[in-house]
Amino acid sequence: MKAIICTQYGGPEVLQLKEVAKPTPKDKEVLVRVRATSVNYGDLIARNFKDVTPQEFNMPWLLWLLAKAAFGFRNPNVTILGSEFAGEVEAVGKEVTSFKKGDQVFGHIGQNMGAYAEYFCMPENGPIAIKPANITDEEAAVVPYGAIMALPLLKRANIRSGQKVLIVGASGSIGSAALQIAKHLGAQVTGVCGTQRVDFVKSLGADKVIDYTREDFTKTTETYDLILDVLGKSSFARVQNMLKPTGILLFASFKTRHLLDMLRTSRSTGKKVICAIAPGSQEDLLAVKALIEAGKIKAIIDGRFPLAQTAEAHRYVETGHKKGYVAISVA
Repeated sequence: MKAIICTQYGGPEVLQLKEVAKPTPKDKEVLVRVRATSVNYGDLIARNFKDVTPQEFNMPWLLWLLAKAAFGFRNPNVTILGSEFAGEVEAVGKEVTSFKKGDQVFGHIGQNMGAYAEYFCMPENGPIAIKPANITDEEAAVVPYGAIMALPLLKRANIRSGQKVLIVGASGSIGSAALQIAKHLGAQVTGVCGTQRVDFVKSLGADKVIDYTREDFTKTTETYDLILDVLGKSSFARVQNMLKPTGILLFASFKTRHLLDMLRTSRSTGKKVICAIAPGSQEDLLAVKALIEAGKIKAIIDGRFPLAQTAEAHRYVETGHKKGYVAISVA
């Protein structure tokens, strides 16, 4: 089979199209024929993890070290990137009961990755589900990661109709999904992003968009029930005056200082800091599927590339010019 192989860390040029052996599913695995995949933040980090310092990593030092060990210190342990996918079940292991050959599926593989290939295997109880019929393969391939991260985070914050939500990093995978889910829950949503993505964030349904390159979002007089900081760029000290008396500052990525803020506010009956990592489960993916089928989550694709041009897709994303998702067509 054809796959994009990454045998050394570096720029997009390290992504090479090669012929590799087609995998065989284990007893409780499904073999997926990939139709489409995506380029997301995790793919960019994994491709050049050798140069990612603890300071640049969006999580505490210990998690950086564990990620280094998983992905490889000098050379990549994970040689086929791609964590999101849409495709067709090609074969199933002898103990698989949830899927059958021919099922149209989508989902998120996780840190093992492998979707930059014509085929890959994953457990049947992982984040994989029947693809919504109302979206294309490419659209289905760019949604799962951000949505299955955002949904449990918003559940944790107990967002309700009429509340006000600020999303810092509203144009990324998690932020754009969180924006749409919060709107579905009835919240008034303000998104924070850069100039080039203002129109994209507006198109997702944001009630207001703040361009952080032109305006310091912390200077607003508005107050919020929830501030979701996707990449952990703010702090409790900077935004606590923006929170309502019982408001929550929720970090999807966080450093040790954010964990300390969470400890300090944990017993407070007022403003709180929460640092949370979403598990990315099949249950959450099924809930996301229902939202897609109801038209509550949409995927706006800005760039499409064939598998052979995966390096060009990475290069395009790294220019910072994308205004939506970037899909890779595999079939």
